[in-house]
Amino acid sequence: MTHVPGQPGAVHSPRGVDLRFGSNAVRLSSRQWIAVALIVLVTFALAPSVWQRAEPLPAGADERIPYDLSNDYWLFGRYAAQAGERGDTLLVGDSVIWGEYVTKHETLSHYLNAQPSAARFANLGADGTHPVALAGLIEYYGGDIARRSVVLHCNLLWTASKKHDLQTEKEFRFNHPQLVPQFVPRIPCYGEPYSRRLSIAIEREIPFFAWANHVRLAYFGKGDLPAWTMEHPYGDPLAALRPNMDRPEGSPAHEPISWTARGIEKQSLAWVDLDTSLQWRYFRRTVELLRARGNRVFVVVGPFNEHMLEEKSRETYGDRRRAVEAWLEGQGIPHFAPALLPSELYADASHPLAGGYAQLAQQLLANEAFVRFLGGAAGR
Repeated sequence: MTHVPGQPGAVHSPRGVDLRFGSNAVRLSSRQWIAVALIVLVTFALAPSVWQRAEPLPAGADERIPYDLSNDYWLFGRYAAQAGERGDTLLVGDSVIWGEYVTKHETLSHYLNAQPSAARFANLGADGTHPVALAGLIEYYGGDIARRSVVLHCNLLWTASKKHDLQTEKEFRFNHPQLVPQFVPRIPCYGEPYSRRLSIAIEREIPFFAWANHVRLAYFGKGDLPAWTMEHPYGDPLAALRPNMDRPEGSPAHEPISWTARGIEKQSLAWVDLDTSLQWRYFRRTVELLRARGNRVFVVVGPFNEHMLEEKSRETYGDRRRAVEAWLEGQGIPHFAPALLPSELYADASHPLAGGYAQLAQQLLANEAFVRFLGGAAGR
């Protein structure tokens, strides 16, 4: 080995190889680095669309996003695109639309599709999508919903307390933090470090990251590839990656029994004022975003389980529902607040059981504003 004068620290072997790089198995030239960069860019650009062609979605009328993939926003976008291509009327909202206590053949979309109507309905509900998260879901991953007919669910349970409304100063883990505003407005209970917030803001602008998250959730049990290989040391990652979203659905996500059988007592809820409610603010933002994209919007307010409320809380809820209806009326948005369902048809504060969804579908199809809305949808 020889030391090259004038180059501090550079030690060469007799053949002239700089031993500072001796541990590198492969050294790339500038042209090779450019080739690597091009390959990475092409992968980022094409992988999501190529995978989409290889991975067919179930096409049945009652299909919904699998419960364990509620955080798979790329998949939500694909369901929205598929339903839009069929010309379906899209039911959008949280787990009340999704059907927390029922099978996919007992949801609101199922019972609407079972009625004699020219319209076909698609279930685009997603578990846990409170209004702040739903606004983000539509904004960043719902582009294919544009110019479609949308039935939007308004669940006022999200304004039932400061915690529901994300207004508590004490940090806690809530649903879908990746969808909420990362910087402005400030969400008091959201304690994610700013480095992670910046990463989330960047990731949701680049489709590759949403697709990568889909692959992780759908094929590697919510872990990443290194974690999967540790758990399956003899497994074949390529075999796990066979594109297939046809997942047979068995029982409901939760036991389908009434709220009284569940032992839930009547409650007095600490409702947040609508004027200061973060969730109500973002529900309105969702409506405005949909309309700005050319969507026809119909809002369903409820069904809320008023049987479960103490008298004072029930009166407050009634005032709140009327205030929401007044805002919708002022905005010229067709809407409907269903009549209270029988007590035994609620599983909790806001989720109907199968019989409740069947009655809700009947109420909707008997509502003149909804029928006119469907007539406009069919004529598009």
